[in-house]
Amino acid sequence: MNNQPLSFKYELEKKTPRTSDGGTTRGASVNDFPASAGIAGVSMRLQPGSMRELHWHANAAEWAYVVSGTVRTTIIHPDGSSYVDNFSEGDVWYFPKGYGHSIQATGTTECHFILIFDNGNFSEDHTFSVTDFVASMPPEIVAQNLGLSLEEVAALPKKEAYFAAGVVPDESSFVATPRPEIELTTPHRYPLHAQQPKVVPGGGTQRLVSAKEFPISTTMTGSVIELQPGAMREMHWHPNADEWQYYLSGQAEMSVFLAEATVVKEEFNAGDVGYVPMGAGHYIKNTGTTVCRVLIGFNSGRYESIDLSEWLSGNPADVVSTNFGLAEGEIEKLPAKKSFILPKK
Repeated sequence: MNNQPLSFKYELEKKTPRTSDGGTTRGASVNDFPASAGIAGVSMRLQPGSMRELHWHANAAEWAYVVSGTVRTTIIHPDGSSYVDNFSEGDVWYFPKGYGHSIQATGTTECHFILIFDNGNFSEDHTFSVTDFVASMPPEIVAQNLGLSLEEVAALPKKEAYFAAGVVPDESSFVATPRPEIELTTPHRYPLHAQQPKVVPGGGTQRLVSAKEFPISTTMTGSVIELQPGAMREMHWHPNADEWQYYLSGQAEMSVFLAEATVVKEEFNAGDVGYVPMGAGHYIKNTGTTVCRVLIGFNSGRYESIDLSEWLSGNPADVVSTNFGLAEGEIEKLPAKKSFILPKK
């Protein structure tokens, strides 16, 4: 019997990608990354004009963060309303489970984005694509449904396209239904990098978007933290959500506490994925010489965190002294308030 604890690290960007028609995708579900039972993730890249075809996910909502480049999405709601949005670096989108959508790279350079799904059993290879849907149905049914002849139906794709190569959309195609004025935030778009970050001098920053800031994102919260060299996101846990991490840059270490003296320590580089189960204590420390940036997704629309410094400082001094067997005068050395990010010591 194997009693070894699970690994909480997966080298996502080293995985062999699925590639075709100007697009590549690398995914990690619970099948690839057994620890990641509650959340799955995908790193996708599209060349200008290339499109992740019209599709939907039956078992998961989709939360995304644009790492670089620009991209256009479309989405259809059950009430028949549709939305077209344009995204650039640092923007976030959210598509509810079952809503049909597409993603197409715009601009002149590759677009790279991270997709996070609120179901560890999700697989990007088993979504419902429109070409697969149409190709799998009897030709006469498709002809009747789309108003085409059988000859025209025969010319349609014979199998799932998945990626479709096309030309970069022009400005006239960006908005299906013109809006009266430009909006910074739309129903499906949140500009996370436009948000004023929470700053800890000498330590780092955090930008956070939950359903409070982005109402449609009912099942997901996202965050980007930056840690200065030697700085640490303090020991803490999340009582209401699992945590999925994508290391955007730099190097870091994380230890995950699983109770009964069980701790798993992992080392991360850019392109790696980390995972922390709901309720498990952990920290993230920058072990490199440059800023470490981490994209974090939670499978809850409400953000909750209990930080060790805040917990201890919220108790009477005698409770903490008794609990840890502190000598007289040692209690004053402990934090008197929440630390959140600790600068290099």
